Amino acid sequence: MRKFLSLALALLTSLPALAGNKKEDPSAIGSRKVSGRVNFYSIDQEIALGKQLSLEVEKQAKIVDDPFISEYVNRLGQNLASNSDVIFPVSFKVIDSDDINAFTLPGGFIFINSGLLKLSGSEAELASAIAHEIGHAAARHATRQATRNEVISMGTLPLSAFGGVGGLIAGQAAHLLGPIASLKFSREFENEADLLGLQYLWKAGYDPNASIDLFETLQSTERRHPGSVSKLFRTHPLTPDRIEKTQRNIDRLLPARDAYIVNTSEYEEIRARLMNYPKMDYKPEASKNLDAHVLPRIFAHIAE
Repeated sequence: MRKFLSLALALLTSLPALAGNKKEDPSAIGSRKVSGRVNFYSIDQEIALGKQLSLEVEKQAKIVDDPFISEYVNRLGQNLASNSDVIFPVSFKVIDSDDINAFTLPGGFIFINSGLLKLSGSEAELASAIAHEIGHAAARHATRQATRNEVISMGTLPLSAFGGVGGLIAGQAAHLLGPIASLKFSREFENEADLLGLQYLWKAGYDPNASIDLFETLQSTERRHPGSVSKLFRTHPLTPDRIEKTQRNIDRLLPARDAYIVNTSEYEEIRARLMNYPKMDYKPEASKNLDAHVLPRIFAHIAE
């Protein structure tokens, strides 16, 4: 058993080296594998898990039901997804919350808070945030991190104690809404989502420098209003070298183009529409419950 654990951990930690440089080759998007090699969850299991969790989120959060806003965000997301490495269908929904945040559940269920859309200054900036979340989905970070945690937590227990790998997966689903834990992927996975999302943004025709612009907007917003971006920073830490690394990746990986999409009139119309979205039935306590209880339980199994 210990030999199995040692081998599994070695494989898990060596994945970046095994993957070579394809993750840094935007011309290979769609024909490369970016989801790692060791994952206890099949694609079907991951999608089923994500669907179950997304229903839990939708019970607690207020989803924006304006058809124009929903259709625009979904179309923007689907365009980015079609220029990505994701191998299963993805969905996009907007949560009516001024908290600046976005998150991805297993199986490509992506939620964007209205506060993030309002904060963005252009369609390209909004697309950069969505592309980052698609990077998490394409790389299957949720179930890969769950797999890593399971390997570590198994300790010296024989695998048969979990009913084999199948029993282990079932056990994870059963205890998914367990103890509260932090809401974040490992730094390695955040860096990978940055790398992949940047390439998807570029491939879809958007200015990749918009990702830098959004980072700087988030930083300045947090300086002006301390705590306003804390939820996003908790799940997507803006480390000192993150902007520098993103700029280096733009310079060394992405061929320059004569023109990029930066903004559209439709984005401005949708953003204005969202600014005027009715708040009369908005329940702040529901948003607080989502952040304080539901999301921590959902992400307990993928905590760092």
